[in-house]
Amino acid sequence: MTVTLGYATATGTDQDLDEQLAELAGAGVDRRRIFTDRTTGSADKLRAGLVALLSYARSGDVVTVVALERLGRSTAEVTKTVADLTTRGITLRCLENGLDTATSSGRMVARILADLAALDGDR
Repeated sequence: MTVTLGYATATGTDQDLDEQLAELAGAGVDRRRIFTDRTTGSADKLRAGLVALLSYARSGDVVTVVALERLGRSTAEVTKTVADLTTRGITLRCLENGLDTATSSGRMVARILADLAALDGDR
C-alpha cells in the first residue's frame, strides 16, 4: 500500500511551519503523515523529524516537500537524501519546482543528483 508522507522544516523564529503544512495538505498529504522539524542554532543539530520520516518511508511510498532544500542544510545533504530515497524506491515530489521522481524527467534529475552525491562521497 502506497503511503504519501510529507516533510516540513523551519529554522529559527522567522519561518512558520503553518504555510508549509497548508501547502502539503493542499497537495493531498494527510496532516497526520507530515513529519516536521523546527531548528535553531547549530547546523550539526540532528533533525529528528527527517530521521523519523526516512526511517518510516518504505519502497513505493511518496515523500512530498514544498521545496527541495527542505531535505538538507547543504547541497551535499540534499543530494544524498534524494539519492537515498531514489535507491530505496521512494518517490519524491517537490511542490515548488514540480520535481516528481515518478516521471521520466524526475527520475533523470534524481539520477543526476545521485551521481553528484556519489562524487561528494568519493572525497
